[in-house]
Amino acid sequence: MKPIKIASIAGLTLVGSLCLSSVNAATKWDMPTPYGDGVHHTKNIRFFAEDVKRATDNELSIVVHSGASLYKHPEIHRAVRSGQVSIGEMFMGLLGNDNPVFKADNIPFLASDFDTAHKLWAASRSHIVKALAKDGLKLLFAVPWPPQGFYTKTAISSGADIKGMKLRAYSPATSRLAVLLGASPTTVQTPEIPQAFSTGLIDAMVTSPSTGVSSQSWDYVTNYTDTQAWIPKNMVIVNARAFKRLSKDNQKAVMNAAAKAESRGWGLAMAETKTKTKMLADKGMNVSKPSAQLKSDLQKVGATMAEEWVKEAGSAGQQILDGMK
Repeated sequence: MKPIKIASIAGLTLVGSLCLSSVNAATKWDMPTPYGDGVHHTKNIRFFAEDVKRATDNELSIVVHSGASLYKHPEIHRAVRSGQVSIGEMFMGLLGNDNPVFKADNIPFLASDFDTAHKLWAASRSHIVKALAKDGLKLLFAVPWPPQGFYTKTAISSGADIKGMKLRAYSPATSRLAVLLGASPTTVQTPEIPQAFSTGLIDAMVTSPSTGVSSQSWDYVTNYTDTQAWIPKNMVIVNARAFKRLSKDNQKAVMNAAAKAESRGWGLAMAETKTKTKMLADKGMNVSKPSAQLKSDLQKVGATMAEEWVKEAGSAGQQILDGMK
């Protein structure tokens, strides 16, 4: 019987090529997002995913799962932190109960135009990065929503008109806002808004023109009061361990794409503010500026929330406010 050869030259070549291919195998990151494809955040994230894929020469592919189709919004932070997924997008203020620095952009009238909102982000970014790092997370970028306004069935001209309403809440800060206005806060995530209105779970909400359009708010309310109360942000976070597993070149590519996405996203938010506010009016909604009384009432609530927040956030909160001067 002839001895069996363990490996031929051709076989060694094959093994070598298999090893090489395993080293260069593409990495896939599933990315849950809470919002639909028509929202500027989702559009921006899809551009970001394309930029990453191109910059890494297809070595890293980010698969975007929009509209809370993979995880519901409140579950995304935990899913990324635990490594169930490597990357995700979420509303920054949702973590306000974990660390008060995440509430900074939810305080009424602390930043109600994009220039001031940018100053707030520059002042708070390092604190956000530090807070996320404690959970094994890395910040990639953050993009604002258009300024927030009130959607109501009847016109409002003062804070007293909001008292007794069942007001949608989507973060600890918006829950506190509802309480201070004498309304009942009810937690409702974006995809559930139409059903919440139709079943009477809520009868008012404070949110952006973007969400107003994507949820077709004209089907259940007739008034949009453009208070421009605050400009909150979404952030894209990545599991730090998953990020470290990338090659140095691909880490750099992701961060470059993230910087590009943040810059592009702020521009999209500004354009979105104009187009979506106009769309609300075009759909027949009564779009109006707040009365002097309503603005004054909201500013008083904002001052109370700012005072409470600084006490809660301590030195970090004071540093953020000082950084805006």
